[in-house]
Amino acid sequence: MLFNRNIEPSCAYCRFSSALGRDEFACSKRGIMTSECSCSSFRYEPTKRVPEPMMVMRKPVLTEEEFTL
Repeated sequence: MLFNRNIEPSCAYCRFSSALGRDEFACSKRGIMTSECSCSSFRYEPTKRVPEPMMVMRKPVLTEEEFTL
């Protein structure tokens, strides 16, 4: 959930961090950190969180036999 407050802390979506590269973040409290890291200063920023893509549902393949009685 995008706005769930009970999430695992990560520098990737902390208020005090900004992205430097793919997996590096500049934290105003701790310096250069990776996305797996977190500290006691973590504050959740929902606008930095990227939601998981929605699942694509495939259409079932139906035949003429399925529509006859």
